[in-house]
Amino acid sequence: MARKKVNVYEFPHPMGNDCLVGHKQTLDTFVDAWEKRNEHPLHPVWMLTGPRGIGKATLAYKIAKMVYGNVGDFFIIDLDRNLDKDGKIKSDGKSISVYTVRATIEKMRMSSMSGEWRVVLIDSVDALTVAAANAILKLLEEPPAKTLFLLVTHQLSNVLPTVRSRARVEKMRPLGIAELRQLCAKFMPEDTISTETLRLANGSFGRIANLKQFGGDEIYENLIKILTSKNSTASNIMSIAKQIAPEPELYGILLDVIAHFNLAELYPMATNAINDIKRINLEPEISVFKIIQEIRKCL
Repeated sequence: MARKKVNVYEFPHPMGNDCLVGHKQTLDTFVDAWEKRNEHPLHPVWMLTGPRGIGKATLAYKIAKMVYGNVGDFFIIDLDRNLDKDGKIKSDGKSISVYTVRATIEKMRMSSMSGEWRVVLIDSVDALTVAAANAILKLLEEPPAKTLFLLVTHQLSNVLPTVRSRARVEKMRPLGIAELRQLCAKFMPEDTISTETLRLANGSFGRIANLKQFGGDEIYENLIKILTSKNSTASNIMSIAKQIAPEPELYGILLDVIAHFNLAELYPMATNAINDIKRINLEPEISVFKIIQEIRKCL
């Protein structure tokens, strides 16, 4: 049974979010290139890469609005607009289909005579199927005139090298503690966010929301107490494993605990075990329990 969520947060979609915190250097780099596009042709493909939850999509939409200016055309490829082979929205899609990409290409062909700048925003490239990525690649090989492609990606290694080679890659850094506090004050004003929770977020505001929503901050503190207590039992460990197991968003807590105890040698084991849970649907409670037991053995 899934663990009851502690809080429910409603954040604005990146398209409607005017609150961009951080990433000034990346934004300034694009603005400079955009303003000088008549002197030096603007690179047609910009890839915004970095950890989840740091504001990549928010920045992408901000750039898109600057370029198409409500006059040109704006094409969005994401899971919310994902299509099946019949052209219907796939509400439960976990990857972006080739049919979605093909439909976008067809719409672009129909708008090619407008003469204004067009923007194609993909959020995210990681979610593209292989067929969809190859369809995008064909488009990038000979990008249409006055068309800007904004590619959001969470893990650069997940992107086809051929796609990556055609993009100007902008690596966006995790947010700082002060920047995270600023976002918390705006979007979670009623919550008290501890410095420890901010640290656990590893620069991702999205992760703070997940930690608070699923009680991850409290679980982390309790797990540290269990591991440092001489009186804790296997039953205590299984109890907390059952709290973590139903929510994949909380698996990162295990890596945070490893970091807390400076047990870097356990990272490969824990990372592989977590990936196996997601990949082959192992019993999550048992897998999480075993990871915690391995941490305990090293203390």
